[in-house]
Amino acid sequence: MDRGAMVASGTVHCERHGRVAVVTIDRPERKNALGSELWRRLGEVADELAAALPRAVVLTGAGGVFSAGMDVSPDNPQIQRFAEALAKRSADPARVMLGELHAVLDRFFALPVPIIAALPGLAYGGGAEIAARCDLRVMDPEATICFSEVRLGLMPDLGGGVALARLVGPGRAADLILTARKVGAAEALALGLCNRVSAPGAVLDEALGLAEAIAGNGPRAVRAALAVIRGAGDRSYGEAIAEERERAAELIATGECQIGIAALLTKKAPEFRDPE
Repeated sequence: MDRGAMVASGTVHCERHGRVAVVTIDRPERKNALGSELWRRLGEVADELAAALPRAVVLTGAGGVFSAGMDVSPDNPQIQRFAEALAKRSADPARVMLGELHAVLDRFFALPVPIIAALPGLAYGGGAEIAARCDLRVMDPEATICFSEVRLGLMPDLGGGVALARLVGPGRAADLILTARKVGAAEALALGLCNRVSAPGAVLDEALGLAEAIAGNGPRAVRAALAVIRGAGDRSYGEAIAEERERAAELIATGECQIGIAALLTKKAPEFRDPE
């Protein structure tokens, strides 16, 4: 793809800040609406990060916006399948399209390190869904999140409806999804939809600070604990407890705790090594 076409359709940047990777959706002229090139790049970034894991990932958007969601304009090639589904009154083309999008997101959210969404502004539709699927969320005081799909006669289809229900419970998820109302940062914090509200204009700094705090801890411990947290909703209570116990035993056997305990006893900052 030539540079002019790439600029027109946007891209996804990935920059390393020490032990933290910052992934930026960059198409501000379309409010970071997700078109085919952005999806392609997000998949590439997921593969790049999987090959050389950071200790945490911050996902954000350029131009003071997180993402307005899926690009539904006719110049997005992915919408051709959407149009085909409508013309044929057949779900099959839509299944193909959604399958491709989910394949990208599944690779990204399978990264075994914490993924933090930094919302500098609006996150609507698919953008809200992607934020909901992250492990943690930080919002600017002026940011808003809106599961807006039903206004278009659609529904959450990128996994965000399920993620939201697990975050805030079925009743609150129904309120937010079925009304498609906008939620500000203060309410999102009260609902448990976001974890922190930054100072004005400082959402990326806040998210990076959170990521760095995580990155300073034992990387094996963080990954093991995160795996239990992510999988807890898929298991019964007893199964989840058993999974936690087994992962804890395996973690102890790695010896990472020797570094942490020795640092505690000598009153020094621990210097954990990345897993090989």
